[in-house]
Amino acid sequence: MFVSGQKSSKISKSIDGQNHANRFSDMTSEPRRMLLPIQGFEKMSLVSLEEAINLLRSIIPDVEQMAWIAKQNCNHPKDGLTIDESASIMLYTLEWEPHEQSLYTKLNMALRASNREGLKSWFLYLRLIINALQKLPSTHCITYRGVKADLSTQYSRGSMIVWWGFSSCSLSIETLQTERFLGKTGSRTLFSIECDSAKNIRSHSFYAGEDEVLLLPARQFEVMGYLDQGNGLHIIQLKETQPKFPLIKLDPS
Repeated sequence: MFVSGQKSSKISKSIDGQNHANRFSDMTSEPRRMLLPIQGFEKMSLVSLEEAINLLRSIIPDVEQMAWIAKQNCNHPKDGLTIDESASIMLYTLEWEPHEQSLYTKLNMALRASNREGLKSWFLYLRLIINALQKLPSTHCITYRGVKADLSTQYSRGSMIVWWGFSSCSLSIETLQTERFLGKTGSRTLFSIECDSAKNIRSHSFYAGEDEVLLLPARQFEVMGYLDQGNGLHIIQLKETQPKFPLIKLDPS
């Protein structure tokens, strides 16, 4: 792979081990209200990754290059996924600077927006990545994510909350204790999540060492408990539940 100048610098920063922890802690921008369901993408045809990102070029300047990089690393995908399906997941996990321009950031912003009109540019990509994730087995597990902030007042015991964006989590609580994630000092919130629909994407992530599992958009949780661990650490226990009506349409009708 041959790139140069500023582009090369961006790629180096995206894989240097210091700048790709943000997607594990982006729940601070989750809306605190019920939104309209995520739907419409399921009616789209499955296309190549290149076609799926065509409408995203004006939203994410580097998306074509990053999609190419992802695809170069997916020559022999596992779990019965096609190259395009595996690469769509890898592209989601890729982070580059500024991280606000990374695909996962822009996508989750659109998923969390009250105006669903902005999601239309994402329909082809959503169709591809969600189709890929549905091919992976759903896992019942305890998984973790967190943020360097105190969110305890936003998650009261017994309340129901929805995370509208994709949620990157780790199977390893030790991973989140490292400095580039939560660290061990300052205000921190650690979520311990009992979920039924986790997708283990380690074989399809650009950063395989993170034991990453991914939760699909529009997951509903009940807040089961809260613990002030001291030294600035707040632990919130969540359990995935099923909403009364589907919040995302996963299958073509």
